Amino acid sequence: MNNNVKGVDLSVSIGSLRLNNPVMTASGTFGYAKEFEQLLNLERLGAVIVKGISLAPRIGNPPPRIVETSCGMLNAIGLENVGVDRFISEKNDYLTTLGCPVVVNILGDSLEEYEEIARRLAGVSAVAAVEVNISCPNVKKGGVAFGTDPKMAASVTKLVKKQLQVPVIVKLSPNVTDITVIAQAVEDSGADAVSLINTLIGMAIDVKSRRPKLGNIIGGLSGPAIKPVALRMVYQVARQVSIPVIGIGGIESAEDALEFMLAGATAVQIGTANFVNPRAAEEVVDGLQDYLLRQQLSSMNEIIGKLEIG
Repeated sequence: MNNNVKGVDLSVSIGSLRLNNPVMTASGTFGYAKEFEQLLNLERLGAVIVKGISLAPRIGNPPPRIVETSCGMLNAIGLENVGVDRFISEKNDYLTTLGCPVVVNILGDSLEEYEEIARRLAGVSAVAAVEVNISCPNVKKGGVAFGTDPKMAASVTKLVKKQLQVPVIVKLSPNVTDITVIAQAVEDSGADAVSLINTLIGMAIDVKSRRPKLGNIIGGLSGPAIKPVALRMVYQVARQVSIPVIGIGGIESAEDALEFMLAGATAVQIGTANFVNPRAAEEVVDGLQDYLLRQQLSSMNEIIGKLEIG
């Protein structure tokens, strides 16, 4: 598809990966893309990020696994997925037909798992880039999440990057004291881009039964409720690192996306909004195009990082 539509250029670059527009779908909210093929035009998306892939298949957490909250959603899916081998054998062929780049999100419980998943994905035809979920617990370090420790985050990044020729995006956890420290660590270790934020940790309680609403007790909070936090962190990280930043968190409209891009994001991911409006991502693309036309701007580069202060 032509990047230049109606005289405006929506294209952006994430490392060596060129996207027709900056709108991506967030991992875990878009399945393996086939689930949405009858609901929107997949070719119009900047990229599809598939459900997180682990080394072995995972069945996830016991139900209930999703709870609606004020202005958002709590999920405790538990990273259920088919595993890397079945992903390659069962999903790859379809994903090569989408007409837009496919980014594969990966996750592991040890450095060795991340390294092995990346090794198996190397050269797989559908994989245009890899997004590394570092919010997972390191079982060899007492369950401390990789994304909360700069050294562990750096180690994951180096190992994954060594195995792959495609761009490596590291997805940052917001559940840290200073996210810019983690962002700097992964950039120094070779990351081609960072995406943020992953979900905030939360919970909900049923006062009638006096029980947690999630089977796992705690879960990840996403949706409009986290947007101000995500926007602040994207702004801080974009000022810290020189690699592209991909904004995630409560984006439902082109206006939301533009806020993130003005704050410094090169691209954005649409997540929880997909559950409410399956066409959300495509509508954001339309909205960005309309905004550039109304503002008489020729490209997205005239928006990225152009927040005016003072």
